[in-house]
Amino acid sequence: MTQQTAAPGPSTASPSTAPAVTTAPTPPDRSSAAPAAPADTQTGAAASGVHRPPGPTGVRSGGGRRAALIALTALAPVAWGTTYAVTTEFLPPDRPLFAALARSLPAGLLALAWTRVLPVGAWWWKAGVLGALNIGVFFPLLFLTAERLPGGVGATLGAVQPIVVAGLAVTVLRESPSWWRVGWGLAGAAGVGLVVLGPTAGLDGAGVAAGLAGTASMALGVTLTKRWGRPPGVGALTLAGWQLTAGGLVLLPVALAVEGMPPAVDARAAAGYVWLGTVGGVLAYTLWFRGIGRLPVTATALLVLVSPLVAALIGFLALGEGLAPLQCAGFALALTALVAGQGPGGRGRREAPERRREKRTAR
Repeated sequence: MTQQTAAPGPSTASPSTAPAVTTAPTPPDRSSAAPAAPADTQTGAAASGVHRPPGPTGVRSGGGRRAALIALTALAPVAWGTTYAVTTEFLPPDRPLFAALARSLPAGLLALAWTRVLPVGAWWWKAGVLGALNIGVFFPLLFLTAERLPGGVGATLGAVQPIVVAGLAVTVLRESPSWWRVGWGLAGAAGVGLVVLGPTAGLDGAGVAAGLAGTASMALGVTLTKRWGRPPGVGALTLAGWQLTAGGLVLLPVALAVEGMPPAVDARAAAGYVWLGTVGGVLAYTLWFRGIGRLPVTATALLVLVSPLVAALIGFLALGEGLAPLQCAGFALALTALVAGQGPGGRGRREAPERRREKRTAR
């Protein structure tokens, strides 16, 4: 703060900023502005939490921050990848809608109680739409897919989400197509297919339709989350709370109508529901929506490839499932695709508007 208040003129500069003022003799009105940018970038911005793009001396640190943001965002699909193991090992059988409800509504209400921020104006219906697409509609279709199709087929259908998002980015966000990321999205889907598809995988028309509809639902939700951003002063946790609550309210009547009253819950099942609601719910979606707001939307969508890979890895390490050489090759291909898809290749002419959106939504 001291350096920021010293910026109006050379006569008020603090001793720490004086060398920067004397290094480049310029007219008075410009000399005060020249030292203010590096000082504010290094100290003032960090203290106030205001996001500013790095200057010429911060290129490396900026790349490091982006890598850290990608890694944090990837923790969301890592958490989602534990859902299959938790569901099969901890939760009561034949209650998928109740599991989805327990994963969304309590976590959303907890986030609302913590942040104490409700939507205002148009954000009431926007939060409802996003919550329905990302959670309320997606979860039932996901469980219907799992019921009608082998798990590998369902995971492969979900892995095409980056391709759907790439198309929606062109039509909804008016971005130039990134063929680089489309290509890696196809490669990633192929890699996931090698990992999870077995020789006995069969197809069911209703299951395939549900899988594709669920993938499209979440892809549209991701794209609209990017387009609408967040209201001023609203953080990712608040947005996650809005959507989890809205999605849970959509699921509540469906779960009661289809499955009836909730089953008896023992300590083991309670632990599974707590994990799904906290780590796989509010924490994962907070990191996910934060990443969507700051990263290119197609690159973010590629990170969903992590989820089936984590599920396969848990099956191998904890559940005694095997990994054949062909599956290992698919694993490597999918990992290569999601890493390569984060690169700058194929950025189109819409990069500047995307950066403006990132600045508006940055906390």
